[in-house]
Amino acid sequence: MGTMGNDEGGRTAVTVVGLGLMGRALAAALLRAGHRTTVWNRTASKADELLAEGALFAPSVHDAVTAAPLVVFCVSDHDALHDLLAPLDGAALDGHTLVNLTSGTPAQARETAAWAAARGAAYLDGGIMATPQEVGTPAAHVVVCGPRQALEPHRPVLSALAGGTTHLGEDHGLVALHEMAVMALMWSTLNGFLQGAALLGAAGVDAGAFVPYARQGAEAVTGWLADHARQIDAGGYPVLDATLGTHLTSMRNLVLESEALGVSTELPRLVAGFADRAVAGGHGGDSYAALIEEFRNPAPGRPGAPRSEQPEE
Repeated sequence: MGTMGNDEGGRTAVTVVGLGLMGRALAAALLRAGHRTTVWNRTASKADELLAEGALFAPSVHDAVTAAPLVVFCVSDHDALHDLLAPLDGAALDGHTLVNLTSGTPAQARETAAWAAARGAAYLDGGIMATPQEVGTPAAHVVVCGPRQALEPHRPVLSALAGGTTHLGEDHGLVALHEMAVMALMWSTLNGFLQGAALLGAAGVDAGAFVPYARQGAEAVTGWLADHARQIDAGGYPVLDATLGTHLTSMRNLVLESEALGVSTELPRLVAGFADRAVAGGHGGDSYAALIEEFRNPAPGRPGAPRSEQPEE
């Protein structure tokens, strides 16, 4: 297969490497949009339905990459990505744009970008905010980072995958960093729900009965985010509802009640520890957003402090 942009029918050529649930959804959306779609997967049978819909199967990763100027990777992790890319040289990659929708760290994204650039390829690190079922619908959204000039020629093709494509910036690590920030929020929300469900469960209340109240609380917190973000960006924390000192009192009550009911106190003690240090540092009269200072500046000896700041044993 040689490198090509459009076929005789004017269809734009694109390749998808990796046909898990998301990869198959990406390729299917591209086919529905009329693009000449080449696919590759280690287990070839995963391409059967796509081939029936008009996709082309490349016999090798080399053939897959050289089949189109735009190559979308959606594999298990960065190690798998590098295993696929490592055998390729500049002759195969030169002039191509690689869009990686595989989760990883910012450092991995930057390293892959440098590797690709040394072989003449443009690299965009990205993510798709959607379930496989939402791919190709307005409910999906693609975020990418890397050189804007590498994105713009391919934006019409990527538009087949989602309702919109957002360029987060030139730094190749920005998508991975955003993904980690969102996951931190999701895990914290879910852990809070589990703590609450454990408390109520100790009193014989089903988790299902907790859901309406949990949803109401989560929606209230969502409404506070913009004001907290403005305070964080401005570096000042005027009180919006209750002082951090008042929150700390409630946190301590949660620790006591968890202990009394035989429920784990690890999470509420951790949260109260952050607040306790912030109050001791003079933020007791500030808003809850002042806790950002504890997340930004872990003190020497505390979990999360840089290794260089850990006390010597």
